[in-house]
Amino acid sequence: MKVIIRNNSHEGSLWTAHYIADRINEKAARTSDPFVLGLCTGSTPIETYAELIRMVGAGEVSFRNVISFNMDEYVGLPVEHPESYHSFMHRYLFDHIDEPAENIHILDGNAPDLAAECEAYEKAIVKAGGFDLFLGGIGEDGHIAFNEPFSSLESRTRVVTLTQDTREVNARFFDGDPSKVPAQALSVGVATVLSAREVVILAFGSKKARALASAIEGPMSHYCTVSALQGHPFGTIVCDEDAIGEVKVNSYRYFKAVEAAENA
Repeated sequence: MKVIIRNNSHEGSLWTAHYIADRINEKAARTSDPFVLGLCTGSTPIETYAELIRMVGAGEVSFRNVISFNMDEYVGLPVEHPESYHSFMHRYLFDHIDEPAENIHILDGNAPDLAAECEAYEKAIVKAGGFDLFLGGIGEDGHIAFNEPFSSLESRTRVVTLTQDTREVNARFFDGDPSKVPAQALSVGVATVLSAREVVILAFGSKKARALASAIEGPMSHYCTVSALQGHPFGTIVCDEDAIGEVKVNSYRYFKAVEAAENA
C-alpha cells in the first residue's frame, strides 16, 4: 500500500486529479482501448472533479475514450432528485467534460429487478475490460462504497441496507433528517473495487482519522472494509495531515520517506 500525504484536502485533491489524468493519457498513448474508471460521490472527490474539469477544458486530458462506472446509488430515490448520485455526478463532473453519454454507467436504484440490475452491472464492467483505476472514498466507520462494517470482502454489486450511522452522516444532504435518507442502496462490492488494476482512496479531515489508521495499520477485516486495500498490489491512499493523525509516528515517517525517495 502506498500513502500520499498532503498538507490539506486541496493539495490532495489536485494530486489525485493529475494522477488520474496521467493514467488516462499514458494508456491513450499506447493503445486505442478505452480507459475504464470507477468513480465515487460525496463531498470528498468534488475538488478532484473540479480539477479534472479544468484539465479537460485546458486540453490536458480527454474523457472521449473513458468508460466510467459509479460506485453506488440510492434505492427508490428518483433520478432527478438533487441528492441522487445521478444528479451529483452530472452536476460535479459529467456535464462539464467530454465523456460520451453512452460511456457513463450509474446503477439504477429504481430498476424493477434490483438483483438483475446488479448482475448486469458486473457483466458490463467485465465487458468494458475491467477497471484500470477505481477512485473511492472512506467512510467514518471505514466503509468503502456502501460496503458497511461486516460486509464480505468477497462481495460484488448488490442491494445493501444502510446503517443508522451512515444515514445520520448523509442526513446533511437531506435537510438534516436521517429518516429522509433512503434505507437501501445499490453498491459495488469490496471485490468489485479490488478487481481494478489500480485503486486510489481519498481520506480528508480528522473525522476520517480513526478509520484511516485502522485501514493502514489494523488487520484486514470485514469490520473496516477499506482495510481490504492492504491486499491489493497497487493500492494508494491520498490523505491530508488531519486524516493521517491517528497512525503511528514511524508509519507516518515511512510513507513520507517512500514518496521522497520515489521523487528524488
